[in-house]
Formats: sequence, structure tokens, C-alpha cells
Amino acid sequence: MTEQTQARVNHTAVLENRKTLFLTGITEVDSFDEHTVSLYSRLGELIIRGNDLRVNALNVETGDLSVEGDIWAICYGEKDKKKPLTLLGKLFR
Repeated sequence: MTEQTQARVNHTAVLENRKTLFLTGITEVDSFDEHTVSLYSRLGELIIRGNDLRVNALNVETGDLSVEGDIWAICYGEKDKKKPLTLLGKLFR
């Protein structure tokens, strides 16, 4: 596996000074507002919480994402859950 191919498979998170979060391996952004960013990585669901959050850069080809704001929490969810649930699925979750 080449280094470039391996970078696309991995998921990394780098938080700088609780203000800027750089993510790789992102497959989908479910929703975002100024307090919560909900997304999916190659390793499952991921929720970022804070204040004045902004999604600055998203590259869907490489899976790179940048979030800025006052970051309070980075919460990983189920490892096997890689896509959003339907409305019915959310009811029975």
C-alpha cells in the first residue's frame, strides 16, 4: 500500500489550542451548527461540541476537514456505524 493510499484509509484528529481541529478520513458530514458538528469517519460516528463552531474546509475527495471555534469535546460513537440512520432507525436506536 502506498503512503498516499494509506493516508486515505486512516483517520486522524489534530487539535490545536482547542481552537482548530484538523480531521482526515471523513466520509460524510451529517449536520452542523454553531454548537455541534456531527459527521462520520472511516472508523464510525464522530461529534464535535463547542461554541461558535465553523466548518472551514471540507475536501470530499480526500476526506479532509477543518473545524474552527471554541472546541469543548470530541466524542466518538459506535465504531461500526459509518452512515446516518434513517428516521425509523433513529427512533429505535
